Amino acid sequence: MKVLVIIPAHNEAEFIKDTLNSLVQQTHLPAEVIVVNDNSTDSTEAIVQDFSKQYSFIKLVNRTSSNAHEPGSKIVKAFNFGLSHTSTQNMDLICKFDADLIFPADYLEVIVQAFSNEPKLGIYGGFCSIKSNSGWKLENLTGSKHVRGALKAYSKNCFQSIGGLKSEMGWDTIDELLAQYYGFTVKTNSELVVKHLKPTGTRYKTSLARKFGISLHQIRYDIGLAVLTSLKMGLKKHSLKFFIISMLNFFKAKTKKIPYLVDSKQGIFIRKLRWKGVLDKLV
Repeated sequence: MKVLVIIPAHNEAEFIKDTLNSLVQQTHLPAEVIVVNDNSTDSTEAIVQDFSKQYSFIKLVNRTSSNAHEPGSKIVKAFNFGLSHTSTQNMDLICKFDADLIFPADYLEVIVQAFSNEPKLGIYGGFCSIKSNSGWKLENLTGSKHVRGALKAYSKNCFQSIGGLKSEMGWDTIDELLAQYYGFTVKTNSELVVKHLKPTGTRYKTSLARKFGISLHQIRYDIGLAVLTSLKMGLKKHSLKFFIISMLNFFKAKTKKIPYLVDSKQGIFIRKLRWKGVLDKLV
């Protein structure tokens, strides 16, 4: 299987070397690794350039973008920019990886085997771990039914069916919901553990909570699902304020009729799928 890896990177000089080192040591080497230097002001570009000189399958592309904080959309726009610069023909798997991860040497080999064994597997990935005083532990955002946005792997058929990645907040939930709508499965592997060097922080900006609420409207959640999802995220962030801001903006988005990201049939499927998940946890 040909594996295409795209890594959006903004000021990742502290970590990108470790990430690329772990990729060039894979037992199943990627056909191409595209690093998108997204308006970095540190030495990210120079570090990636050095790797591209040593390894023919590593490519650096530079993107000029806004410095504005754009949760979700900025990283997907960089990913799509990288995708437009691929020279890989007939790729089988498309991976969107973050620039602050260290992959075990067999990571790509394991995911290739998983996709080979299951033709309807659409999205797959391992678990993220963060460093603690007692060693490496699983990051609290890691779950058995959700592949982290940091390490998504898609089959080509799934990626094309869902129409690629949406450059909006919540893109890494929308992709999985649409994948299941089109009949693909989404799976994680708890034994495939990746080191996350820059763990997701507990601090957030008001804009993040605001866009989170809007995104729930855009994927056609009903009020009940919006409440449960906003509350869950607020608890993870230890913030009642996050929950309140998210819900206020969910209602504002409905009032202003902000355009949806999925059609009505997809919305019905998504709501049924989400409520089934809620009920399954209660049983």
